[in-house]
Amino acid sequence: MSPIAELPTAPYCLAPSSHVEPAAFELPAGACDTHAHVISASDTHPMAASRSYTPPPAPGENYLAMLDATGCARGVLVQISVYGTDNSYLLEVLQAHPDRLRGVAVVTPEVTDRELEAMHAAGIRGLRINVLFPGAGLSFDAMEVLARRIAPMGWHMQFLVDGRELPGLLPRMVKLPCPGVIDHMGHMPAALGFWHPGFQALRELVANHGWWTKLSGAYRISDSWDDFPEVVPIAQGLIEAAPDRVLWGSDWPHVAMAHMPDTGRLRNLLKVWAPDPVTRHQILVANPARLYGFPGGTAIQ
Repeated sequence: MSPIAELPTAPYCLAPSSHVEPAAFELPAGACDTHAHVISASDTHPMAASRSYTPPPAPGENYLAMLDATGCARGVLVQISVYGTDNSYLLEVLQAHPDRLRGVAVVTPEVTDRELEAMHAAGIRGLRINVLFPGAGLSFDAMEVLARRIAPMGWHMQFLVDGRELPGLLPRMVKLPCPGVIDHMGHMPAALGFWHPGFQALRELVANHGWWTKLSGAYRISDSWDDFPEVVPIAQGLIEAAPDRVLWGSDWPHVAMAHMPDTGRLRNLLKVWAPDPVTRHQILVANPARLYGFPGGTAIQ
């Protein structure tokens, strides 16, 4: 099957914009984009038949050019749902840039210790459970089993979930033996407000249970382009609750969107969310170095 084979239930996505808004603040040395994806341009990496969308190629060289354009010295690649549990292209890109990149994979509970060890050597530092897009391959049923497998390796579990489900999941999540990361500030409508039980459950996780969240995907939780004012109190509330547990991510190449954001403008939202340069340095440099084990940080144990 071609990597861009069209399925009736897998409509084509827009390509990311080539325009990158200039930085509105000075990017600190070692800045890290902790959430992006790569999609091979080669038919040697076929997409899952069960996928819900079909992205255009976004190969490693384009991703690195995006990092350069946004002023990011480091990046974290997250296994995209259209590849299911086939992490081969993700690992290929990571292995080509071991000093600059880290990754988050998707596996089944049947993954072997040898496979996990090989992933660690390639730069994988976490596993993702994505329950929002078909083809991602896992449900919440796998999280305890996988968390026990990866805890000794210093990895974390990452979740793409509708934040409105977090209050019900909270009792299970706080018992996991490894850190957790919630994508896209909970991926629920920002217009519901920071005091919604979903956002408060996320705040509880990051403030009191050692979890993390990504200040990413503002355009996925707000329709108010391009400044996303509803997101401001969400992002600022999370930063205030746990400045040492928040990360920034571009979510490039912005798949499954009817309107394409400017990646540079998304980065510039940090000037409003975190106007203090010291806090921005923590979000962009110190926090990701610690979670992903980049030089200058201490990997989570």
